Amino acid sequence: MTTATLNVNCSIADIANIGLCDVALERAIERTHSLPGMVCLYGPSGFGKSVAATHVANRRRAYYVQAKSVWTKKHTLKAILLEMGIKPLPTIADMLEQAAQELAVSGRPLIVDEMDHLVDKNAVELIRDLYESSQAPILLIGEELLPNKLKKWERFHGRILTWVPAQPVSLADARKLTPIYASAIQIDDDLLEHLVQLSGGSVRRVVVNLELIQETALTNGWEIVDRHTWGTTELYTGEAPKRRL
Repeated sequence: MTTATLNVNCSIADIANIGLCDVALERAIERTHSLPGMVCLYGPSGFGKSVAATHVANRRRAYYVQAKSVWTKKHTLKAILLEMGIKPLPTIADMLEQAAQELAVSGRPLIVDEMDHLVDKNAVELIRDLYESSQAPILLIGEELLPNKLKKWERFHGRILTWVPAQPVSLADARKLTPIYASAIQIDDDLLEHLVQLSGGSVRRVVVNLELIQETALTNGWEIVDRHTWGTTELYTGEAPKRRL
């Protein structure tokens, strides 16, 4: 079972970056023939890009792979073919042909998450070959420096239809996350605003704090938690604890 399939069975808040991810892929799917078909969603770690990608993969029936730091070109193609349910042939050239043919025939998009790893492994041209051979819509997900990294490959960089920066978590996002991660209590907006300010844009940090607040509230018998009720109790910021003297 793939990561994308696992996430469809989980509650997922429809936060802003899911919408951005979906619109980006839709642009590639609905583009005119003369336009390039690759799009890129990029941003800092913790902004919820991978969750957005797996959610959109299910919504759009896209093939989804999350690259690993140790992947070679051969590992990458094997992972894509296994996601497609196709038994890989022995050589890289044969596997590339298999994957490109499936993308072309099926009409389904491909999402490549953690694209930075493929950049670091000099496997960028592999993805371009897949695109050129299939003309399939391809969504790339990566860290905030990915657009600059890809400038080294001019032919690849020029085939990106649109660059979409992931957005930092907002109060509206925090409100949507609360019923999923703190459903047993009510958290007022003043405390949610405080979480957003502390998060540095990270959805992940907001989620960690929502769970922390719920756990603390249930322990103390609080049904409603606002900034005053929470007081000076520490929240998760991602910073290492300061050494006590």
